[in-house]
Amino acid sequence: MDILNMKKFYSNHLVYDILPFWVNNSIDEIYGGYYTCFDNYGASLLSTDKYTWSQGRMVWVFSKLSQMSRFSSDERTEYLRLSMLGAEFLMKNCLLENGNCTFMMSREGIPKLQEPGMEYDSSFYADCFVILGLLRYAIASGRSDSFEFAKKVYYSVLYRLEGKNLKTEPYPVPKGYKMHGITMILLNVCQEMAAAMRYFSDKENINAATKANSCMYEIMDNFVSGDYVLHEMIREDGRFIYNTLLGRYVNPGHTIEDMWFILHQGMETDDHKIIEKAAKVIKKALEIGWDNEYGGLLLFADCEGGIPKGEIKSVENETMTNKVLLDWGSKLWWPHSEALYSTLLAYSLTGNEEFLDLYRKVEGYTFKTFPNTDKKIGEWIQIRDRKGNPEQKVVALPVKDPFHIARNIILIIELLDKLQK
Repeated sequence: MDILNMKKFYSNHLVYDILPFWVNNSIDEIYGGYYTCFDNYGASLLSTDKYTWSQGRMVWVFSKLSQMSRFSSDERTEYLRLSMLGAEFLMKNCLLENGNCTFMMSREGIPKLQEPGMEYDSSFYADCFVILGLLRYAIASGRSDSFEFAKKVYYSVLYRLEGKNLKTEPYPVPKGYKMHGITMILLNVCQEMAAAMRYFSDKENINAATKANSCMYEIMDNFVSGDYVLHEMIREDGRFIYNTLLGRYVNPGHTIEDMWFILHQGMETDDHKIIEKAAKVIKKALEIGWDNEYGGLLLFADCEGGIPKGEIKSVENETMTNKVLLDWGSKLWWPHSEALYSTLLAYSLTGNEEFLDLYRKVEGYTFKTFPNTDKKIGEWIQIRDRKGNPEQKVVALPVKDPFHIARNIILIIELLDKLQK
């Protein structure tokens, strides 16, 4: 593994291919926050609406960039200013009277309904990304007001979780099912909260760390079956469901992303058994999720590999059922960027050369498929069909943001720094 050339490649890709698009096109210097409603090619801004989900993710990216030593002092100062534009926009506008975050806002920051009949606070995922962004900004800037705001939203999320009152648009949880994505994002939120609490000497950091451990074990003990397959949905009583589509389908990207959360937590707790198990789950996800005909990771796969299958009689009207049936063959940017980091991390922790081979397999497909060949625009054409052709469609939200790409490239650079030392 040529660490120096890999570092150079990823640093250059971040600086020259990814960041210019966002620095030049997304910043709202008048009202604060960011524009993210671009078409898939990045050629047109389709709306100035601001999805809270994406605003929080942008704050995280710019805050993290401001902490990177590879940038000059002036560059870090500018990235911190850009993160401040989003952080202050969120703290001023995103919170509703009930203490929850609105799902979307106008350019000016006025809460909006995504669709008639929906509620303003239609998804706790928006709250989670606000927490992640503001915590990272708080550490980067040292601002305690950002930390306290994130902490307030964090306890609001935990209160809703205890009362089983979590709204999860755009994909509601079907009755009788438990969804992996809820515990997955809570793990990441609790990890970042524990780190921020330590930074600000908050005595409750132990509780956040304990909660992160609880999420880790819930995922690995309840959602992962004996063959190392992570099921996106299980029964409320914790049993696997093998006869229905929703019980059988796997989201390889979610699995692979979550496993680096698990690997980080395993390192934090020095739990080698968890690390070994998480590595096997990554390997299994790439095995059953890889498209052997066209290459790349399928968006959804059956738990035994290939096209998702299973009965739909009891779940034919569920949003997620239609999503799995219609979009299973799509090739999206984020599972591939997550797989780049997760395979390298698994290799670094286990020394197993198989993960280096898997990394190279993913790397070859990813950089052949996703980067925009129009260098005047840059970034990635993030959504592709099964054959790898660009598609102009909505995936979850009608937004384009750099969160997965930038976060994973940054994490890869940090990992390569450690390996070099």
